[in-house]
Amino acid sequence: MIKAKKAGQLIVISSPSGGGKGSVINGLLKNDSKNRWLSVSTTSRKIRANDIPGVTYNFVTKEEFEQKIKEGYFLEYTNYVGNYYGTPKEFIKEKLDAGIDVILEIEIEGASNIKKLIPEAIFIFIMPPSLRVLIERLKKRNTDDKDKILERFHTAYKEINEVTKYNYVVVNDILEEAIEKVEAIIKAEKCRIDRIEEVYLDTKEEEIHELLMDDKDFQNDNLSQKIN
Repeated sequence: MIKAKKAGQLIVISSPSGGGKGSVINGLLKNDSKNRWLSVSTTSRKIRANDIPGVTYNFVTKEEFEQKIKEGYFLEYTNYVGNYYGTPKEFIKEKLDAGIDVILEIEIEGASNIKKLIPEAIFIFIMPPSLRVLIERLKKRNTDDKDKILERFHTAYKEINEVTKYNYVVVNDILEEAIEKVEAIIKAEKCRIDRIEEVYLDTKEEEIHELLMDDKDFQNDNLSQKIN
């Protein structure tokens, strides 16, 4: 009776640095790689030891990034802790039109930019269980010096206060549970009333309606036989 919209959902996932959004997203893609696609952001930051170019990010120089800005390459971009991050326009509409959910892993400012452009997107904030845990995660990365870690920590503190701009917040304490909660959000969003394209009656349902409208048939004990 219900025909849902074919278009995929745009899912924006953010968290403070060290919040674990990358791990959550990896879990989502592992659960359903066929119907989900991660738009790989472009950044001017340095490559870390655990980075895979083209998978974690597309890495470019600051000058190359700024040239792409001039060319209109990005859907949105921002400068975060001294580095550029941007969402390429390429392929996003194509994937959504094909019914594939598109995941954007972006920072808070980038998410705000997307919300202005595409307010119907799903905005999910991944929260660390505590600031103490957050700073321990940043230390364990072993990729930044003390000053950079403190900068990321102060930025994270400010970002957590932006959580009310999102539709959902998920605390990432136990990773598997956080992934399950995000999965539940995505499934629930697919049932939203505004994703219904039309409500229709098939031939059998119309036939039942006509039988019920007929007083003689309505009083007839054999109505169920007619319906069957």
